[in-house]
Amino acid sequence: MLRSFFSRKLTEAGCDEAGRGPIAGPVVAAAVILPKRYSNDILNDSKQLSAKTRELLRDEIKEKAISWNVAMVDNNEIDRINILRATYKAMHIAIEGLSKKPEFILVDGNYFIPFRDIPFKTIIEGDSKFLSIAAASVLAKTYRDDYMAKLHKDYPRYGWKTNKGYPTPEHKEAVKKYGISPYHRKTFNLGDSQMDLFEKENSSE
Repeated sequence: MLRSFFSRKLTEAGCDEAGRGPIAGPVVAAAVILPKRYSNDILNDSKQLSAKTRELLRDEIKEKAISWNVAMVDNNEIDRINILRATYKAMHIAIEGLSKKPEFILVDGNYFIPFRDIPFKTIIEGDSKFLSIAAASVLAKTYRDDYMAKLHKDYPRYGWKTNKGYPTPEHKEAVKKYGISPYHRKTFNLGDSQMDLFEKENSSE
């Protein structure tokens, strides 16, 4: 079972992102503050959950959270500042938009650019260890998936409804055949390094 909090005394926000590996679309981050007594036996790293379960949990999180926010940085900004900076920018925007200021931030991963003067803790695989990070993971993933499904309606040839912008063989073939769209990341390539990210981020889906 995931832990409810890192610090019993401090108001803490869990933060996570979705969409670092795709070659199209935005990177999305979410920040969530949960009640200290919140518990959920199903909530976990979004990659470990089915799409249906993620949707159910999204409604639960939005209803039960003390505060939550989702932010995205688009592909043009990713190209301008690079994906790592764009990821942390999205996280900062998500945290900034919380209705309650956190006193502590829990971040999935091993690195974070400090946000103002708020102390933080980076946790590798934190989305499978702390409920607030898992909740942020679910919100980031579901909101990004929905956004890519909307883009799919205008650009169905790339298959974004299913591949979510990741460089699957079908997506790569469509790019070769039709060229890129306004939503592709021009600084990303279609090589094996991107496929490795896709397989890593989606290995449990």
